[in-house]
Amino acid sequence: MAVESIARFFRSSLRRRSARRDEPQDVSSTESKIDAGRRPGDRSSFPYSTGQLFFEYLVVVSLKKNSGGNYEPKITYQFPKRENLLRGQREEEERLLQAIPLFCFPDGNEWAPITEYTSETFSFVLTNVDGSRKIGYCRRLLPTGRGPRLPEVYCIISCLGCFGLFAKILDEVEKRRQISAAVIYPFMQGLRESPFPAPGKTVTIKSFIPDSGTELLELTRPLDSRLEHVEFQALLQRLSPEKILQIFASAALERRIVFLAEDLSSLSKCIHAAAALLYPFTWAHTYIPVVPEKLLSTVCCPTPFMVGIQKRYLEEVLDQPMEEVLLVDLCEGKFLKLVGDEEEILPSKLQNEMLASLPTLNNNIKTCEELNARVSDTFVQFFVKIIGHYPVHIKWNRSGQGCFQERPFCKALTSKTCRRFLKKFVKTQMFSLFIQEAERNRKGVEGYFQQKLNEYQEQKKQRRLS
Repeated sequence: MAVESIARFFRSSLRRRSARRDEPQDVSSTESKIDAGRRPGDRSSFPYSTGQLFFEYLVVVSLKKNSGGNYEPKITYQFPKRENLLRGQREEEERLLQAIPLFCFPDGNEWAPITEYTSETFSFVLTNVDGSRKIGYCRRLLPTGRGPRLPEVYCIISCLGCFGLFAKILDEVEKRRQISAAVIYPFMQGLRESPFPAPGKTVTIKSFIPDSGTELLELTRPLDSRLEHVEFQALLQRLSPEKILQIFASAALERRIVFLAEDLSSLSKCIHAAAALLYPFTWAHTYIPVVPEKLLSTVCCPTPFMVGIQKRYLEEVLDQPMEEVLLVDLCEGKFLKLVGDEEEILPSKLQNEMLASLPTLNNNIKTCEELNARVSDTFVQFFVKIIGHYPVHIKWNRSGQGCFQERPFCKALTSKTCRRFLKKFVKTQMFSLFIQEAERNRKGVEGYFQQKLNEYQEQKKQRRLS
C-alpha cells in the first residue's frame, strides 16, 4: 500500500464524533472511545475482559529491498490466517495489516545489515473507525546467524492492555527465536488457546523446546488491573517532578504534547505513563506512542495530540506548523518548547501538595507496583479535591436521566485558583465523557476513584465533627 493510502486510513481512524453534550464537533483520536461496560470512575486507557483471547495476531515484520534499493518493512509471517471474513471485516483487516509495518519500523528505511543490535520492546495503538482499539506489542531483535543481517520485529496484536505481561511473552518469543523461528509458533498457539486471566490470577502455558523438553510458563496478571499497563518509573528516571506536573497540567487542558527520545522503548513507556496520570479521565484525542517517520506531517495537526517522536526527527518536527505545543526532550530531561504558562495552570496550593507527595526513585520503594500506586495516588488525590463534589451537582428527573449543573459545580469551590482551573477543565473532552457516563448511572459508581472520593468525604465529615 502506498504511504498516502496508509495515511488516509490513519486519518480516518482518528476521526470520531465528539461526545460533548449538545455540542457535536469533529476531533482527532487514536485513543478515543470509553470502554463499553466499564463504570465511570473506574476507567482505564485499555479494555479488559476475562475470557478473551490473549491476542489476535502474531506478525513478523522483516526488511525487504524495494525497486529503489531501499529496505522497506513487510509482513513476512502472520499467525493465525483469518478466513471466512465478511467483506467489511476483510477490508478492515487488510488496512490494519498494511499499517502495522510502519509502526514496527517507525524510524524510516535507512537500514543496512548489522552484526550487533540490542533488542527493543515498544508498543503502539491503532483505533479502528468503529472506535475499537488494537495494541501492538513489539520486540525488535537481531536473529541469530553469521555475518551482517537485518533486524526483524515480532509484533503481537491484541485488544488487551497489559504491558508487563506481554513483555514477558515477548521475552519467551525472543528466547525461542534464538533457537529457531519454528519453535515460536507452537508456543503462540498454546497462548492463543488460553483465556486471558482475571486480575491476580495466573495461567500456565505448556511449551516444548528441543533439548529442554516441555516447559511451563506462568503468566500472572497484576491484582490491580488499573495500572498494569503503566511504568511510572520511566518518567521519573527522565524528568523532574516539577516537569512531570507541567506535563500533567498541559494534558489536563488537552494541549499538544510531543515527547522526544531516541529509543522506542522510552517513548512508548513515557507516553503511556503520561496518559495514565489523567486517571479517572481518559485522553480523548490523537495518541501515538511512536510516530512513524512517514506520518510526521499527518499527526502534527491543529487538534490536541500526545505523540512520541524519535529525536533524530527533531528538525522535521520543528518545521511543522504547530502552535502552543509542549516539546519534551526525554534524553536531556528538559522542555524544548513551551506555551509559557505551564507552571501556572495548576492551583499553587495543590501543586505544592503534589510535589511533596510525588515519590522519587530514592524513596526506598521496593517494587514497581508500589511506585506506580504512589505516583497514581498523587494525581488521583488532585482530582478528588478538584471534582470530587460532582455527584451532588447532577440533577435527576423521574425517568432516571441525570443533568449535570456546570455553573454551580464550578462555583462550589472556595479557592479562586481552583475555580479558575476547573472552569477550563470542564470544557475538555475528557471531562465531558466522564460526566456523560455519570449522568447515565443514578445508583452511583464503583471503583478505585469512587473509593477515594468516599474516603475524602468521610475525612471532611470527621473534621467538621471534631
